[in-house]
Amino acid sequence: MYSNKLDGPRRGRSFDSMNIGFDEKLLNNEINKATFTKIEENSEKNTSEKGRTTIIFSLKNEVGGLVKALKLFQESHVNLVHIESRKSKRRNSEFEIFVDCDSNHEQLNEIIQLLRKHVNVVEMDPPDNSCLSKGDMYNVPWFPKKIADLDKCGNRVLMYGSELDADHPGFKDNVYRKRRKEFADLAMSYRHGDPIPRIEFTEEEVKTWGVVYRELNKLYPTHACREYLKNLPLLSKFCECREDNIPQLEDVSRFLKERTGFTIRPVAGYLSPRDFLAGLAFRVFHCTQYVRHSSDPLYTPEPDTCHELLGHVPLLAEPSFAQFSQEIGLASLGASDDSVQKLATCYFFTVEFGLCKQEGQLRAYGAGLLSSISELKHALSGNARIMPFDPKVTSKQECIITTFQEVYFVSDSFEEAKVKMREFAKTIKRPFTVRYNPYTQSVDVLKDTPSINSVVEELRHELDIVGDALSRLNKQLGV
Repeated sequence: MYSNKLDGPRRGRSFDSMNIGFDEKLLNNEINKATFTKIEENSEKNTSEKGRTTIIFSLKNEVGGLVKALKLFQESHVNLVHIESRKSKRRNSEFEIFVDCDSNHEQLNEIIQLLRKHVNVVEMDPPDNSCLSKGDMYNVPWFPKKIADLDKCGNRVLMYGSELDADHPGFKDNVYRKRRKEFADLAMSYRHGDPIPRIEFTEEEVKTWGVVYRELNKLYPTHACREYLKNLPLLSKFCECREDNIPQLEDVSRFLKERTGFTIRPVAGYLSPRDFLAGLAFRVFHCTQYVRHSSDPLYTPEPDTCHELLGHVPLLAEPSFAQFSQEIGLASLGASDDSVQKLATCYFFTVEFGLCKQEGQLRAYGAGLLSSISELKHALSGNARIMPFDPKVTSKQECIITTFQEVYFVSDSFEEAKVKMREFAKTIKRPFTVRYNPYTQSVDVLKDTPSINSVVEELRHELDIVGDALSRLNKQLGV
């Protein structure tokens, strides 16, 4: 729950297949015969000056030309990162060799001069920095690197918490305010790894929950998306979510962990967009435990446990939606305040107030809609303004928390929205990218050649597993 107020990869190339009339065995044999010396990456002088360089050259008509060319890289102490071949688009009878290497400017000039004696240099990209200087990272806002770091930002509540504004329905109710303080104290004392405290809800709280639960369930069959309708019964089955019982967050957290890897972390009130989105990067959803004031069960000025459990949780149990939520969180880490605000606005109009098309009909998947009887009816009434989800446009839309939204954004599917958000995330300016490591529950900051190479090695291993699975399947099918 967040307040919507804020307190390069290099260009890619597409290469033709290596198998077009080329003696692949010869290429592999020549590469295997050559031994390449890898420069120690802890050499401070080289690391600070090195950059990724792309060189494309064609071989002259001589035996062993490739081995001679590649040995030049070894002798110049240049680390080869990637080698490919492609049929020349300039001369049909030739093949071009694509080499990706680490080098500084001095090494680059030397290797080019040496290569000209043995090959025809076709194209060259000068090196860019292969690692970030301390200055590049100096202005990057702090962000959590491991899941336990959420302890540092999960309690920075901006609004409400144990204090209520004068226009809050419970402002003059001292009993309610005391109860809210109890919930706030529990959330503020929570630390990663702790079990979420179980709450003995009062009869009045259960009654308020029951009214919201009953009225919303009348609308869900005709207003909620199919993924929501699929997962809501599972919440009843595994977490005892019923009209007469409020689920415990610890049970909900365990349920989500098994379904999508998401977990719940109790929170006292509104977090800043940066702190809230940071939790999503680790598949952690900050969730309130308090119940809205009983004087008006169908209205709340802030997200409460009715909103969290009935609005958010069923879709956090959906893998594609969980991935969508996490990717917004990952894109926010280390981003500027302006970029975080744009991401938070996109989150607001998707995860909170998003619509999708299913069987030709509009359906709601946003938690703000799925936990609000009146706005859910309004959004699908045919009278609301509907626009296609486009992050560039959506990120500039004003978020309204006191009345209905002026516009709602629709996507054909979660996958479509996810693809659009991925492309939008690439436009966010930050000197690195991040990758979530589910084994250590931490984020890897990809900012230099070694960190990127490490990811490549992991991907190769994963592809080996996929290749083995396909091979076994083909044998079973007799292919």
